[in-house]
Amino acid sequence: MKKGLLLLLGFVLFISCEEEKNTPKPEQSSTTKNSIVTPKKNPFVWEGANIYFLLTDRFNNGDTTNDVNFERTEDTGVLRGFMGGDLKGITAKIKEGYFTKLGINAIWFTPVVEQIHGATDEGTGNSYGYHGYWTKDWTALDPNFGTRDDLEELVKTAHNNGIRVLLDVVLNHTGPVTEIDPVWPEEWVRTSPTCTFENYETTTACTLVKNLPDIKTESDEEVALPDHLLAKWKAEGRLSSELDELDLFFKRSGCSRTSRAYITKWLTDYVNDFGIDGFRVDTVKHTDENAWNELYKQASIAFDTWKRKHPDAVLDNNPFYMVGEVYNYGISSGRTYDFGDKKVDYYNSGFKSLINFELKTDAKKDYETIFKKYNTLLQSKLYGKSVVNYLTSHDDGAPFDKERKDPYHAANLLLLTPGASQVYYGDESSRSLTIEGTQGDATLRSFMNWKEIDSLPETKKILAHWQKLGSFRAKHPAIGAGTHKMLSKAPYVFERTYTNNEYKDKVVVGLNLPKGKKSLNVKGFFGDATTLHDAYSDTIVVVKKGKVQLDNDFDIALLELIE
Repeated sequence: MKKGLLLLLGFVLFISCEEEKNTPKPEQSSTTKNSIVTPKKNPFVWEGANIYFLLTDRFNNGDTTNDVNFERTEDTGVLRGFMGGDLKGITAKIKEGYFTKLGINAIWFTPVVEQIHGATDEGTGNSYGYHGYWTKDWTALDPNFGTRDDLEELVKTAHNNGIRVLLDVVLNHTGPVTEIDPVWPEEWVRTSPTCTFENYETTTACTLVKNLPDIKTESDEEVALPDHLLAKWKAEGRLSSELDELDLFFKRSGCSRTSRAYITKWLTDYVNDFGIDGFRVDTVKHTDENAWNELYKQASIAFDTWKRKHPDAVLDNNPFYMVGEVYNYGISSGRTYDFGDKKVDYYNSGFKSLINFELKTDAKKDYETIFKKYNTLLQSKLYGKSVVNYLTSHDDGAPFDKERKDPYHAANLLLLTPGASQVYYGDESSRSLTIEGTQGDATLRSFMNWKEIDSLPETKKILAHWQKLGSFRAKHPAIGAGTHKMLSKAPYVFERTYTNNEYKDKVVVGLNLPKGKKSLNVKGFFGDATTLHDAYSDTIVVVKKGKVQLDNDFDIALLELIE
């Protein structure tokens, strides 16, 4: 099934799990409309990434023949069943250039491993595992999402377009138990108590919610493979190959056959086989933190092995990337999450970034207050690390601007705040987050509003704004990964600078600018006679007496050097 893994022994060194735990220029003239501008090509850095997050089942249906599998035909609660989105649908949009026009340089989609076959009702009507977080078999893809060939094509297409791929992974729990989906053995999981989140133990050694068996990630006990999984592999004709691969993995790694090590092997296979660039890790704080060091180590080995085997497909020298969902972590916490009785530094457990739950509340403040705060923290407590900012998400019932009243302001906030950005599918098109008849987080998960994008002028206008800002951000690591400094308060103008060895990126941004004629102060940052391009109005300007003069109907300016 995963033949590439068999080559690992010849490529990597022995690393034990025990060790891992500790381990052209235009002429300078008056302001002109420019039709050919070639800004310098800038490197990709995860600290300033522009990540697009989507629910695989809710984005785009590229293959209607796989819409129903495993007799998943029961009636469900509103937006709690499969709707047809799949890997082919994502790939089609990459090929169309949808993500490139948005300035997206990384795509994170919800898990695509095989989900439980049955439905479960926890008071919201029947629900299937359309969201991907209810694993039945980590070693197989769910046919509703597509095939291994589909995943391979997606990654290749993304890489050919300069886009990284983040796989959403779950190590914390299995899927719920149903009449046709048995519980895993007690050596693997606990089925009680339900978490109360009062301290470390009642957050980690418990089930996240009722009927969501919790993997005993803290246990060093060696466990046998579940009978139901062995029977499944045998019926599918891959029992022998799966067992052989496991033997090779445990021999090479030196890992004990713990529950967490099995899952680590199964997850990192996708990195080895397809060149996945990173993981978005689910439910981080509910799992023993040592498990993440193991996952990162094995994923890094797999990523380096894939690079050696596919040198022509390597995008850059960035190492394997992991971003963690530590629910309710905020950038103000710095490097630690406080459980009350214990503080944990997840940045020391394989994570380059953590998802920042704080921006949605910070968003109520003025731009400079937000930007200055984030710059200070990222250049001090979190130096060398980063956060992934968001305003809307799949399970945050209190997002910023839930009614989508000001998508332009939301774009400015998300795409210009220091750190990496997470664009949730439909942010750029004001997809509704209030769907009639839904309960809980289902209202956040409607199908992508392609018809509105194609037909409504206002939606097209909103999308164009997100595209301009996103494209500028993608060109310039200074926006997300650089240092911030205000140049003038009124009108509000700031600069960003990113330096890495001999490489330097400099930009100036103006917000809340007057419409018509406007003057932007760039004194001390861009010298007189410097020719700049305003990427928002697509205009060439020249610095005179420390200022740039613009005359247009926009209240924003994105100034960059051109070559």
